[in-house]
Amino acid sequence: MIDRLARNWVYGGFLAGVMLFALLPLLAGAISWALLLTIAQLPLYMLHQFEEHDADRFRRFVNAQIGHGQEVLSPRAVCVINIGGVWAVDVVAIWLAATAGIGFGLIAIYGVLVNAVVHIAAGLVLRRYNPGLVTSIVLFLPVGGAALWDVQQTGQATPLQHAIGLGAALLIHAAIIAWVRRPR
Repeated sequence: MIDRLARNWVYGGFLAGVMLFALLPLLAGAISWALLLTIAQLPLYMLHQFEEHDADRFRRFVNAQIGHGQEVLSPRAVCVINIGGVWAVDVVAIWLAATAGIGFGLIAIYGVLVNAVVHIAAGLVLRRYNPGLVTSIVLFLPVGGAALWDVQQTGQATPLQHAIGLGAALLIHAAIIAWVRRPR
């Protein structure tokens, strides 16, 4: 069962992302726009992950580009990275944004924006498409950018919260890079 979940998590995530987006309008009048956009980061990421991981595209891309055909990223690692490093982190960030201060939502927001920059930079360096590039440009930049703007406009996001958000996103991405580049 764990192996099946590790290989198919993206499809449940995609469907959950669609359903979560469908529910967001129900919150529109009840919470601030900044919090609504912060919450939107999770289903947004789930839709991005479908482009990225459907048919094992990202793992195969990384194994070909970085591993030169050798497996440097396993299905289980991809599952742990995305459920632990994206979904769980976003859930914690959303809870903190709702209960401890909207500035903590920057953890989820910077996660989206840093991921977009990584995909775009890889596309420019390699001069080719990489799995996740289209949704990084079409979804992450505009919605992540709007969320960043709106959270900042509340006047409640501190420089420390920006540092925590950006630092968490950079740390997660650095850990992924270190994992795939580790000696075998």
